[in-house]
Amino acid sequence: MNQIWGVVMAAVGLFMLVSGVTRSNFVVYRLLVARSKMFWGENVHRFYQAVGTVLIVLGVLAALGVIW
Repeated sequence: MNQIWGVVMAAVGLFMLVSGVTRSNFVVYRLLVARSKMFWGENVHRFYQAVGTVLIVLGVLAALGVIW
């Protein structure tokens, strides 16, 4: 079961990373950006790039059984 959640977590991280790099107009990403822009300002896309990278790493580690 941890493998499934690790892959899902890595997929969400990949979505955040790619959306942050391309500054996507996808509805879900726009909603996330709208909420985060109050705190992060113009650095909101860089924030989602960093969060996406961390989620990918944690997801891969969870899928491999290294953590959790």
